Order: sequence, then C-alpha cells, then structure tokens
Amino acid sequence: MKHEVAVDRMLSYVQYFWQQHMLPHFREEETILFLPVKDDKVQRAVIEHEQIREKIEALHIAGNDTKVQLAELANLVDAHVRYEERELFPHLEQVLTNDQLEWIGKQLNEKHEMLRDDFGDEFWVRKKRDNE
Repeated sequence: MKHEVAVDRMLSYVQYFWQQHMLPHFREEETILFLPVKDDKVQRAVIEHEQIREKIEALHIAGNDTKVQLAELANLVDAHVRYEERELFPHLEQVLTNDQLEWIGKQLNEKHEMLRDDFGDEFWVRKKRDNE
C-alpha cells in the first residue's frame, strides 16, 4: 500500500464501511432500484454485489495475502462503480417509465442518508512531518 499503513487498520475500516455504508447501499439498490427490471445488466450488478460481499468475507481468512486481497477488493469495487455509472444507470433510465423512476427516486430519498464517515482512524490522511 502507498503509505505503509498497517493491514489491521485497513481491515477495520473495510469492515466498518461495509456494515455502515456498502451493505445498506447494496440492499437499497437490490430491493428498490433493480426491482422493476430483471435483465442481464441488472443481473450483472447483483452478481458483482455478491462478489464484493464474498471478497470482504474472505479478508478474514486471507492470511499473508491480505494486502493482495485488499487491492483486489478495491479494483472490484472500482470496476463495479464504473459499470453502474457508465452502463447500468443509463440503461435503467431508458427502460424504466417516468412513473417508475419517480417512485424509485422517492423510495431512495426516504431511505438514503447523506454519507457520513465517522470512522475514528483516518489512516488515509497523510500527516505532515514535524519538519514540514
């Protein structure tokens, strides 16, 4: 990793972020956004959600490969986000009716909270050295 952060610190954050943000987000997508459409594009997103879940669960047993597993997880999440933004969401906007889109938007707004990351250990923030 770039800043040589202890792996256990990163694992703690991954578990926190998974429980507090990603898992609820995936549930919202799967139970609200994807509900009206059952096609290959939606199925791909659901499969990717499951792959991310499995990758996070596997981190507990990764052993010496934990850094590799974290990098693979980061790449998997990044690719999933790109897929949703570039392909899936535009596709859903085309196949869903205006009424469906309005209903979905209302449901998501009722459930969605502003992302607040209150994890105490901000290991990703680069600290200035004393002589800087």
